Amino acid sequence: MELLKNTNINFMGIRKVCYFISLAVIIVGIISIIMNGGLKYNIDFTGGLSLEVQLKGVDAQQLREVLKNNGFKDAEIQEIPDTDIFIVKAKSEERTGDKIINIIKQNFPQATSGDFIRSQEEVGPKAGFELRNQAIKAVLISILFILVYIWVRFRFSWGISAAISLFHDTIITLGVLSLMGKEIGMTVLAALLTIVGYSINDTIVVFDRIREDLKLYRKDDEFNVFNRSINSTLSRTIITSLTTLLADLSLLIWGGPVIRDFALTFFIGVFVGTYSSIFVASSIALDTVIAFRKKKK
Repeated sequence: MELLKNTNINFMGIRKVCYFISLAVIIVGIISIIMNGGLKYNIDFTGGLSLEVQLKGVDAQQLREVLKNNGFKDAEIQEIPDTDIFIVKAKSEERTGDKIINIIKQNFPQATSGDFIRSQEEVGPKAGFELRNQAIKAVLISILFILVYIWVRFRFSWGISAAISLFHDTIITLGVLSLMGKEIGMTVLAALLTIVGYSINDTIVVFDRIREDLKLYRKDDEFNVFNRSINSTLSRTIITSLTTLLADLSLLIWGGPVIRDFALTFFIGVFVGTYSSIFVASSIALDTVIAFRKKKK
């Protein structure tokens, strides 16, 4: 199936303009992060209370509203499917656990007549800090392995361009989340790693076609070959992005609060990743090819 046929868009002709646009968006995102005092981490990375309770006849929205009205507006409620069990996460202060338990008892007396507390634990700041460092390492290591893969399959310079593209996607996504005032937790981290996988898959498809066309049209100018390759994969890129966005949009609308941060982060990342595979990864790859050709001459 082809959505667009025989397109002849001069993508590489506007690559320097796109470099400027990407740089401007990155700078705005970094400024937002700095002005907000850094990224906002939730209790997964800062530490806090994790309380598991069993409440019959109560839904997650009711519990969320009750805690919000009693001063815990940032509390996270996760409902385990097909059970009456809820996991409540909140930033830990003095006697936070006792306060939340008392609020639940006062507002849901029928559901708390028995032993409704399944577990209660505090995640210390040190544990949250270590988890945050491990998360950063996970993203960096994944990008490093991708660089090696692109190097082996294509060229080392193309691996560098792909790695730059992935950093571009990650930084812009985090910048947008900062502008929206969103907190960074494990669900956002999972979305970032998914974005890295999605973006590199799109980039590999484009690179594969470029490599084939460089062999097929050896006498043609690299600029024209890159444009031809990107135009030939454009229909596939658009269809893949649209179907992914539609699936993710359903999660964003109907997935509920627990998965909403993941869906929102991935939604942003699909746009950024699709853009970067053409205007960042492919553009930098073209500039390296041109630079090597000039060096040989």
